[in-house]
Amino acid sequence: MTLVERAGLWNEDRKAATREALRHMHAGEMSVVRLVFADQHGVLRGKTLTAGEIDGALKNGVGFTTTMLLKDTSHRTVFPVWRPGGGFGMKELEGAADVVMLPDPTTFRALPWAPHSGWMLGDIHFPDGRPMPLCTRQLYKRALGILGDRGYDFIAGLEVEFHLFKVEKTRLAQGDAGQPGEPIDVSLLNQGYQYLTEHRYDEMDPILEILRSNIVDLGLPLRSLEVEYGPSQVEFTFRAAAGVAPADTMVLFRSAVRQVAQRHGFHATFMCRPKIANVMSSGWHLHQSLKDKRTGANAFMDKDVPLSSAGMQYMAGLLAHARGAAAFSTPTLNGYKRYRPFSLAPDRILWGHDNRGVMIRVLGGPGEATTHLENRIGEPAANPYLYMASQIVSGLDGLDRGLDPGPSADTPYNSDAPLLPRSLAESLAALGEDRVLRKSFGDFFVDYYLKLKQAEIDRFNLEVSDWEPGVYFSLFFVLRDGGRLAGSYHVGGRRPRSGLA
Repeated sequence: MTLVERAGLWNEDRKAATREALRHMHAGEMSVVRLVFADQHGVLRGKTLTAGEIDGALKNGVGFTTTMLLKDTSHRTVFPVWRPGGGFGMKELEGAADVVMLPDPTTFRALPWAPHSGWMLGDIHFPDGRPMPLCTRQLYKRALGILGDRGYDFIAGLEVEFHLFKVEKTRLAQGDAGQPGEPIDVSLLNQGYQYLTEHRYDEMDPILEILRSNIVDLGLPLRSLEVEYGPSQVEFTFRAAAGVAPADTMVLFRSAVRQVAQRHGFHATFMCRPKIANVMSSGWHLHQSLKDKRTGANAFMDKDVPLSSAGMQYMAGLLAHARGAAAFSTPTLNGYKRYRPFSLAPDRILWGHDNRGVMIRVLGGPGEATTHLENRIGEPAANPYLYMASQIVSGLDGLDRGLDPGPSADTPYNSDAPLLPRSLAESLAALGEDRVLRKSFGDFFVDYYLKLKQAEIDRFNLEVSDWEPGVYFSLFFVLRDGGRLAGSYHVGGRRPRSGLA
């Protein structure tokens, strides 16, 4: 019995998709196929197989070590896998044992920038066919299934900002090795704050056209390319789609942009706020609505008001759980530097009609079939499966309890509405206390995620930032009196004769 059979997935649709993927691979000139999965951070990891091995992989998957799911963003393994229970009470994690990535044949692509390569996204299972509970794509599918049982499909469109730089100097000398390594040196592709100016777009057109053609050749539903507000910042938007497709689009888009840019001497980063003078923070605005499965109608549309009662209740759920869900929509320490007043980014938990200062913007009007919500909270580095799952979970709770979002905000930065979390630690604390998110994601996953991200915070807190010596080095430790160091103790351990000036 194959793994795909043990997992209960070997249905007629899967068989047809498998035949179609194999037909494309055998008809082309592909020598290898990249099999990848999205890890806990939304980073794609995987293995590359020769084309002749793919038939077996589609039926029985490919093994890899469980430690791939236990690492922070420096690729350090957070959990003590050599202890009983793998350091987290799961026998299957012990000793860096294997789990299996089972490729999803419906995701098959030929990579335009590497035409000898095929590509497939996979889900993670135990060898006996059980879903691996730390697989974020399967968590999202579970949320979609619960929503489907309620009679709705989740519809999402992507609006993604990122920075694009020219590589000036790589860091590949022996002394540059690290975990992580030193960042590379880059230069801007344009100057100033010239939002949507055609001239600035034309300056970036050579690389943007290369990115555009590769993304379209991948079959991703690209809508637009824009020069964003800050220097060397751009925005790509994608048409709305249903179900798992928008999240799959996001992980493939980020991976494609980085790979294509690198091959042409550029560096693309989805870090929210790079430490480069005068750059602007990047956000990921998630446009969303629900479709009634029975009628096919937009459940957020109403012929008499801008947003239906279902839409209002769903939005109220997003607001009610915004602090805990921020741990998924903004999962890096850097991302919280974006929540600033008067910055085209939200800093409070409120909504408004077509207002770019609020957290949730209502777009559309009475009788408009495209009526939807735009959640402006996310950062472009977020794991899309967790981000979108958190929206479904939060929105459904609003529907279940008939929540009221309150009045719209006309002056969002002057409102007394609750503030969004000011740090990753604050959002993690809110996630840990959010009973609805805990119930839906499961205590096991939430506790795992909290431990994983807390390890990242602890690592950050051990580092001395550039800010600290600028403020403290001369303030508390100054040379005087012929070279003696004023302060509590001399560097050699002896107390100086004079105290602080």
